[in-house]
Order: sequence, then structure tokens, then C-alpha cells
Amino acid sequence: MTKGKVDALLGIVFGDEGKGKVVDFFTPKYDVVARFAGGPNAGHTIIFEGKKFVLRSIPSGIFDEGKLNIIGNGCVIAPDLFMAEAHELEVAGYSLTERLHISRRAHLILPTHRVLDRAYEAAKGKAKVGTTGKGIGPTYSDKAARIGLRVGDILHDFENKYAILKARHEQILRDLHFTDYDIAEEEARWMEGVEYMKKFQLTDTEVEINRYLREGKSVLAEGAQGSLLDIDHGTYPFVSSSSTTAGGVCTGLGVAPSSIDRVFGIFKAYSTRVGAGPFPVELFDETGEEIRRIGNEFGAVTGRNRRCGWIDLVALKYAIMINGVTDLVMMKSDVLDSFETIKVCTAYTKDGITTTDMPYDTEGWQAVYEELPGWKTPLDKLRRESDFPPAFTAYINYLEQALETPIKIVSVSPDREATIIR
Repeated sequence: MTKGKVDALLGIVFGDEGKGKVVDFFTPKYDVVARFAGGPNAGHTIIFEGKKFVLRSIPSGIFDEGKLNIIGNGCVIAPDLFMAEAHELEVAGYSLTERLHISRRAHLILPTHRVLDRAYEAAKGKAKVGTTGKGIGPTYSDKAARIGLRVGDILHDFENKYAILKARHEQILRDLHFTDYDIAEEEARWMEGVEYMKKFQLTDTEVEINRYLREGKSVLAEGAQGSLLDIDHGTYPFVSSSSTTAGGVCTGLGVAPSSIDRVFGIFKAYSTRVGAGPFPVELFDETGEEIRRIGNEFGAVTGRNRRCGWIDLVALKYAIMINGVTDLVMMKSDVLDSFETIKVCTAYTKDGITTTDMPYDTEGWQAVYEELPGWKTPLDKLRRESDFPPAFTAYINYLEQALETPIKIVSVSPDREATIIR
């Protein structure tokens, strides 16, 4: 039997690219959909059968009753938030317990992790990273320090293990003089979530996935956040705490590099970023406000304003390189419908130096732009590439040539039907 393959679907800039919609669109082609990194700081918005859902930890393939969904070992899970998310889906009529498997090796986000997150941010003063406060960073820190709690621990002497780690966190908080908090109610809900998780199949998902691959089944690896928030390759220290690139698929699911086939890189027709960190293309003028308004650029989980700017080819080329992107997916093209001129960042400049490579020290660089004519035509009702206005086709062709990677899918509105394969 032919060995199955893993296709990776990644956001390749700063996240918020619309991964949820694309995963939902791709799901019918795969047997398994698996999340390999991140936690409830990642909100994947999906409009399905007229209803809007924001998935934080549960893979976006959950709406297809015939597909298995997996939360891999590279993820971190908050039991209380997971329970709330799952309940919302169950109330909407989607069965989960048989179709959602959770890695026993995935780490747990404790209530005290969330307090630590706030304490660490407060201690940084003006150098804040812009964390979502969901406890993601401290949980991955405990994982690296080899003191964390994993999903599999809830089945064996859990109360004792929990008490030991909680006490360790409380000592750190006292050392930081961060003692004005009360987690009693939150902790009770969290423990309820722990019991709720026991309803699900808690398995060695890496063994399970590799068995499916040997059986010739196909797996779609769903990324969280964006490649430039990767702990190794992102704009450090303004990054997430996990491996968000294609390499993270291997570590976060336990699959060999040879199992990876296609890598779909998702990006917007413009740029956005949430939280602190360098963003050379950021617009502080009316154009930036207009992009934010038309694109509804507010965080799905946090509600924070997203910083907006023109498309950044320096960032995209870097992300394509480190991920080995084979196919590009361009989202939210319709947001730029009304602009007379579209700008494209082709390089960065600082102190008389100009570069087209992503610099190590990303602070202080300014964007160098080229201008292209806008298409001044509504795209949201178009369903065929042959109907694209010439200026929009020229924009796509320009990007493909500059990025040396084909744009295989173009999205022109939030509707599933507005996803055009080229």
C-alpha cells in the first residue's frame, strides 16, 4: 500500500491569515486534521452553515462528521477553555468525543500559568511582548524546564502532581511580589475541565498518526499563529513560544520529515500584526485605518486592534524559504478593492543600508515600496479566475514572480464558495 503523506497548512507571516476557513475548505480531501502547535491564544474563525465559530484548540476539521481530528503533542491545552469550546460545538450539534483525539504528551495550562503570564508582562514594563495572557509562554517554559504537567498526568496521581507545580508557581509569584490574585473560582472550573477531558480518547497520537500514514491515509497539519512568530525564526523576543513553521509539524505530531508532502503558505493581500514587535510596513495614517475597518482587523480571541500595512515581500520570501512552501494561498484580496494604488514592500532600509533579506535585528527598519495600480472593482461576488479584473490579475502575477512560488488559491470573501482554485 502507498504510504500516506502529511500536508501542512501554515500562516506564514504574523498569524490571523484566515487559516480556519482554508482548513475547513481543504478538510474533505483528507482523512485526518491535526493541530501541531500553540494553544487557546490562536483563534481560527469559521463561518459554517450560517453560524460563526471561533476555534481555539480544536482543529478546524471538526465540522466534517467523517473526519478524525487530533490535538498533537506540540500543543498546550487549558482544560476549562477546552471544555467551553467543546460545549459550544456540542450545543450546535457536532459530536466530538469519538472524532477528537488528544495527545497524552500535550502540556496543560494551569490557572497559575495565566497569573504568571500577567506577572511576567508586568515585570517587563515598557518592554512588553503583547502576550494574550492565556498562560501559553509559562506553560512552554515549564515544558522546557521539564517540570510541566501533561494530559496523560490527569490519569495518574494528578492531585499530587498538580499541587506540587501550583506551589512552585505560587513561590515564583511571591518572589515577583505579584500576590493580588484569586484563582479559586477559575481553579474549580479548571478541575471540572480536567474531568471533562477524560471523556475523550487520550492517546499516543504520534503512534496513531504514523499508523494512519502506513495505511495510506492523508493528514492535514493545521498551524497556529504565523511563521514570523516562531520561537526560533520569528521576530524574537516578540514571538510565540512554539514552533509554528513546517519543522514544527514533525516535532508537534511526531512524524518524519520525509512524510511532509505539500506545504501551503497562507497570507493576506496586505499585512497585519497583533501585539508588540517590529512591523516595518505598519501604516499609521488613514490608509491603515481604512484597511483595518474594511478587513475587520480585530483579534478573534483578544478583540485587540490589528496593526495594518501593505504586503511585505521581505517577510514573505523569508517565510517561504524556511517552510519550503510549495503552494501559496492569498486571503482577503477583496479588502483592497477600493484603493487607487496598491503598495508592495520590496526591501528594508536603515542607516544607509538596504536589504531584501530578513534582518536579525528587525527593529528600526523602514519599508521600501513599489506601487501598482489598484483594481477598483468589487471581488467578493467573483467565483472564476477568468472574471478577475486585469489589475488584480497583474497583482497576483507580480507577487508570484517576486516570490517564485505559485499562488494556487485566492479568497475574495469570507464565504467558502469565494475560494478560487487557480
